[in-house]
Amino acid sequence: MFQTIKNAIKTPEIRKKLLYTLLLIVIFRFGCHITAPGVNSAALYTDEYRKAVTSGGFTSLIDTISGGAFSNLSIFAMSITPYITASIVIQLLGMIIPSLQKMMKEGGEVAKQKVNKYTKIITLILAIVEALGIYISYSKSYTGLFANSEFITGALFVISLMAGTALLMWLGEQITNKGIGNGISVIIFIGIVSSFPTAVTKLYRIIFTAAGFSTAGLAKAIAIIIGAIVLVAGVVWVQSAERRIPVQYAKKVVGRKMYGGQNTHIPLKLAMAGVMPIIFASSFLTFPAMLISIFASSHIGGTGFLAGLYKFSIATSSSAGIGWGYSLRKCYSIFIINCRIYILLYFSNI
Repeated sequence: MFQTIKNAIKTPEIRKKLLYTLLLIVIFRFGCHITAPGVNSAALYTDEYRKAVTSGGFTSLIDTISGGAFSNLSIFAMSITPYITASIVIQLLGMIIPSLQKMMKEGGEVAKQKVNKYTKIITLILAIVEALGIYISYSKSYTGLFANSEFITGALFVISLMAGTALLMWLGEQITNKGIGNGISVIIFIGIVSSFPTAVTKLYRIIFTAAGFSTAGLAKAIAIIIGAIVLVAGVVWVQSAERRIPVQYAKKVVGRKMYGGQNTHIPLKLAMAGVMPIIFASSFLTFPAMLISIFASSHIGGTGFLAGLYKFSIATSSSAGIGWGYSLRKCYSIFIINCRIYILLYFSNI
């Protein structure tokens, strides 16, 4: 592996792509720490705010994907999730609208550019809606988080988050076209990996507590590391798995020679859709919580239908104060939505 990397660095063209990708990654990480206009930076480090954002739930997931940009309320706070959602929406609309479906199948490069243009428009619309939701929800939940409650403050905040999403979308395109490829996946990967030092610090604090060395903490840390390794290995195994469809070519006689008759296979990936449907399903299921927090925040923490819907919408395995029943039901819903999207996107034309 190291020899392959060494040979790649020696190749001028590949080295140029690697350096270009590295430059865009640095820009991405730099933007994750630029606080959006109108935000009171001092309020971002209060215990109440940090505990609410990082203690679990969908906000913690978005914060992980964005590389800490969400908890910092930076210009990249929404990460690339609006673009992922818009891409899947376009694919689903292509199965409903015949003209769009025909254009996506038979249009060629021109049609591809048009679809890309529609995806960007929907991305910006979703970014505006999500930024408005974040501003309204957080201005109600956390006093002093924003400099003031004037219209210009909210407008600047929303426009900054929308512009940040547009810039991330452009960075992803540049990595795909001029860098190492798979720009969106690279941005998500860098965002997740950037939290690795924080995870190491947490493991250290589990082992070495205020009272000193903890044997139970060491056992817990080892279990976490083993679980992480098993999880990564399982993801790689599922991602690499494929179903090989056997194909046999008929023999053909040309003159006095016989051609063909060989056997081969068509590799059908088990997880062709990757992680995008999962992110889309999570965003879709969390949308009711955003609406409730904006228009009916008094029901949060109470009883009744809206309170139950809110708990279900934000439920994760690490959500504090939310039962496992909500988390399991949400996992099942994400699985069903993910399977439906997978089937619609990849098997509707067979």
